[in-house]
Amino acid sequence: MKKSSISKKIITNVLATSLIFTGVVGASAAGGKDKNPTSITQGIQLEYLDRGLVAASTSEGTFLSWRLLANEVTGYSDNGLTGANFNVYRDGKKIATVDDSTNFLDKEGTPTSSYYVSAVVDNKEIDQSESVKPWANSYYDLPLHKPADGVTPAGEAYTYSANDMSVGDVDGDGQYEFFVKWYPSNAKDVSQKGYTGNTYIDAYKQDGTLLYRIDLGVNIRSGAHYTQFLVYDFDGDGKAEMMFKTAPGTKILKFDKDGNVASEEYITMPKEDIDAGYSHEDDYRMSSEDYYNHLVDMFMGWHEHEEVVANNWPATLEESFGIEPQYNYPLSKEDAESLVDYFIDVYAPARSARNDLRDFEGFILSGPEYLTVFNGETGAELDTIHYTIDRHDDGLMWGDYAMSRIEPGNRVDRFLAGVAYLDGDKPSAIFARGYYTRSTIVSYDWDGKNIKEKWTVDSGWTPMANPFNAGPHGTPGTNEEFAYLTTQGAHSLSTADVDGDGKQEIIYGSSTIDHDGTLLYNSRDIMPEGSGAPGTEAGLGHGDALHVADIDPDREGLEIFMVFEGGAWAPYGYALRDAATGEVIYGGYTGRDTGRGMIGDVDPTRRGLETWAVGLWTAQGEHISNSAPGTNMNIKWSKDMTTQIINGAENQTPSIDDWKNGRVLTATGTRTNNGTKGNPSLVADVFGDWREELLVRTEDSSAIRIYLSDEVTDRKLYTLMHDAQYRTGIAWQNVGYNQPSYPSFYFASDTDFSKVPVPQFITPGEVNRVEKLIEQYKASDDLTGPLVSQLENTLKQVEHHLQKGSEKNVIRFMDKFIDQLNKAKKNQLSEAAKLNLSHQAQLFIDRFEN
Repeated sequence: MKKSSISKKIITNVLATSLIFTGVVGASAAGGKDKNPTSITQGIQLEYLDRGLVAASTSEGTFLSWRLLANEVTGYSDNGLTGANFNVYRDGKKIATVDDSTNFLDKEGTPTSSYYVSAVVDNKEIDQSESVKPWANSYYDLPLHKPADGVTPAGEAYTYSANDMSVGDVDGDGQYEFFVKWYPSNAKDVSQKGYTGNTYIDAYKQDGTLLYRIDLGVNIRSGAHYTQFLVYDFDGDGKAEMMFKTAPGTKILKFDKDGNVASEEYITMPKEDIDAGYSHEDDYRMSSEDYYNHLVDMFMGWHEHEEVVANNWPATLEESFGIEPQYNYPLSKEDAESLVDYFIDVYAPARSARNDLRDFEGFILSGPEYLTVFNGETGAELDTIHYTIDRHDDGLMWGDYAMSRIEPGNRVDRFLAGVAYLDGDKPSAIFARGYYTRSTIVSYDWDGKNIKEKWTVDSGWTPMANPFNAGPHGTPGTNEEFAYLTTQGAHSLSTADVDGDGKQEIIYGSSTIDHDGTLLYNSRDIMPEGSGAPGTEAGLGHGDALHVADIDPDREGLEIFMVFEGGAWAPYGYALRDAATGEVIYGGYTGRDTGRGMIGDVDPTRRGLETWAVGLWTAQGEHISNSAPGTNMNIKWSKDMTTQIINGAENQTPSIDDWKNGRVLTATGTRTNNGTKGNPSLVADVFGDWREELLVRTEDSSAIRIYLSDEVTDRKLYTLMHDAQYRTGIAWQNVGYNQPSYPSFYFASDTDFSKVPVPQFITPGEVNRVEKLIEQYKASDDLTGPLVSQLENTLKQVEHHLQKGSEKNVIRFMDKFIDQLNKAKKNQLSEAAKLNLSHQAQLFIDRFEN
């Protein structure tokens, strides 16, 4: 065990971690529909969320759970945060006041009981949640519409199962919609040959209504590394968009009430691509014959390759393969075919018996690549641009032919994505390509009209003397600033404010990119005795698992726990690092690919979060045990804020297990995803109190089963979705090898609630929400008569003055709106409608006055 670090320190001055997010947000929306001020708002942009009340029938009664919102927090106690308290109503009658948590067990409840809760501030009810009836169990099945089976061009049949998920509020009502990626049974890793079925992404309301389906088309291969989809409100209009990589053939499908396709619409291809002859009918999937001809063309053009012309690569392919010169260049087609035959049948198998390039098929190595943003509510395409960075070639420059395993289309098609508050106020999209050799990251903003690139990070190509026989992993790139970014990326990324400046960085495995696109640090260290190169300096390198959290609460700032794949050529198999500097706090050399690692408060007798990859360790680096919990996924499930582990992979039944207390849930009739990774579809705080829900597919993928923790807790905490680091983590949880999301503060059984940051934030879309409430209450007859037009006309004045930027008149007309509510006749306005409309209007005024 290595307790100290001699990691090269790249930065010297690091600010203390801020406890409060602050800033100024300018929110704009497409088509002039922005109903939010652009210059009078303060705080980070987060989602408006409703109370999120859920009820579940248990053996002891009806369990109720709901949200505390971050803007309702006023202080703290030993067991939680203080602020709003809550009155609980059953069938219209108050049955309890809850002040120490946001859950309640009604022992007198029945399956037909109806519940709502009201927030209480200064002994006055300020709002009223929607009424709910209990689930029959402590879970809810979200119905799905499974895609039809298919057959590949090679005649192989495949089926579909629900896979990764995300959530976002697409209509601004404060309730999450659910996004489900459909995975074909023949999905492939980028290193595996063969055709795959299409990837689909569905958007569902909580009642199972399918809003739309996006068919990524035949030109996006299916697999864990190909499609990373981001669901977030990028433009600040109060409604989430969706953004991901697309291609010719990507289309939006909508369905009628019987489940039949009612419409389909392709994304818009750039004019230059249409002029060049590309179309949505194109199919770039390669057959084995296509690949053979591709190699012939590549070999015939060898003499013109940029690296050959620059004298960086051998002038002849014979020299590259280590055989005697035989051919004249430029190669004729016949000579190129002879060399391709030699390469496929002799050279490649000699490098590795697994190199079966005669049957290489199913890969997409050419054709346009796009980035598209979709309207989250309707699925409509909002903008499509060319994808930065493009593939350039089939992987030759990326090192895909250099190693003993020849794998065209591998390193070139390793994608990552994430969401980050790069300016501290508004969310930006992050898309990355490559991490073994050339490593690139691009950030984008969506302003409601156009996708705009902010900055690009590019390591440059990794130099190779011979692209058919080289070791490009760990080789610095040609771009001096980012040269050592190569081979540092992980199979996921994280976003967090690691340096305390109020702006999030991108934790790109063993390197971190600052919010402005500059390099914050590369973590490097000296290779130990017994390694492949003792005494030399090396990057910590690539790894499969990455966790960024406040692991040691007694150290300032955040920490990073990561495992490493480099084996004998990496300084560590696992390590805990300072997130601000990248310096190693403790770690251990393993000499092998250490593929799994996890963190969590699994031993509440120990201070800090435990870490484990090879054995179980304290946050301070003290060895606890040679045995350790599982590493598939963790979950914040327990009433005491300890960490539980989700186990079960492939055809095993998933379970939630506590390291000290054993099994706490068996998710009968469900399955996890992604083979041995055993990932749930999602683990997130999607409703109810601060605890996370477990979202897993049923065995037949007819539904997503959402499990709710029904232990009564006395811990009171705002919804984790109002912590920016946690919320962006949920957005990237589906990326690559799924990792848990962590808040920006120390979350454990011994959390000091005086140190829990309370974010200063804004929630765009206030006027839209009031309008939506009016429509809802009109439909339920809670709002009737002349009052309807009076309120609607007053809101139009609010919108008018918002567009003019007149703060004084905005407040004046919203005050008038509240006055109209207070003077309304009882037969025109129910008490619940009055309460909630007044509350929303007052929140809007408070945003301006504060």
